[in-house]
Amino acid sequence: MIASIPSPSFNSIDIGPLSINMYGLLIALGVVAAVWLFGRRLEERGIGTVDDASTIGVWAVLAGVVGARLYHVATDWDRFTDDLGKIPAIWEGGLGIPGGLLVGIPVGLYLAKRKGIPLAAAATCAAPAIPLAQAIGRWGNYFNQELYGRPTDLPWGLEIDADHLEAGYAVGTTFQPTFLYESLWSLGLVFLLLWIDRRFRPAPGQLMVMYVIGYGMGRFWVEGLRIDRADELGGLRWNQWVALAAVVGGVIVLAFMRRYPIAEPVLDVEPVELDLSDVRPDEHLGVEGDDDDADADEDDAGTEPDSDRSFTDSD
Repeated sequence: MIASIPSPSFNSIDIGPLSINMYGLLIALGVVAAVWLFGRRLEERGIGTVDDASTIGVWAVLAGVVGARLYHVATDWDRFTDDLGKIPAIWEGGLGIPGGLLVGIPVGLYLAKRKGIPLAAAATCAAPAIPLAQAIGRWGNYFNQELYGRPTDLPWGLEIDADHLEAGYAVGTTFQPTFLYESLWSLGLVFLLLWIDRRFRPAPGQLMVMYVIGYGMGRFWVEGLRIDRADELGGLRWNQWVALAAVVGGVIVLAFMRRYPIAEPVLDVEPVELDLSDVRPDEHLGVEGDDDDADADEDDAGTEPDSDRSFTDSD
């Protein structure tokens, strides 16, 4: 058993004159992994390519980052009122995933439609790719030493440097590693969605709704452990209400989609024309013709039937 999870000793990597922030690097790695999985699923279904996934992913991620930052700023406005210059400083942390989903998913689906990819099918392909990006990107919070949970004596408690401690907590206190919980939850959601898709093959679009429900459940639980400042309503943090709305709304939408499922897209396949002009019927049937029999048939065909012979049913 480990005594605790140590705080990271660095939050950037220096390569010559270039300094790469770990928070941004991990988000980028998550995006790369998500685009790869999205593209692979598009190709498996024959509705798109890896290049399509890359184009869609780039713009959807950019839109998602903007939405996530605006959501964070709007829900934590007190931190920015005195210094508006901090609003674009995303490398310091502060991306609200709900805002990223609200903006990034619609932009991605719009671009999929522009490329001729059915919306519901595109959503199904993207469903497990999104939590894969989240599972990797959440480790950026670890390197920034932010968004951790309440104090704990558990053997996997997270150590936090004095410079990153929330006010009122003593140096040496260990905290719930909420980044780890959400990362593992998201990774489990990836495998669960892939298994559901392979085992039950839900109708197009339903897998994305299942992701929203699964993410909302995990986020509600993890959010309840956090101790960073946040607006509250009725004893719950604002993000918990958003997560709860995602679960309830997702269940309602999924029930509707189960009752009125969207049909699988019909792929446009060009018909193949076969040239059978040189193929004899007997050759096609695998029967060799007999010229003598053919001549006999021709002779019989040209012979008048005997007028004295009568035909009955017994013949």
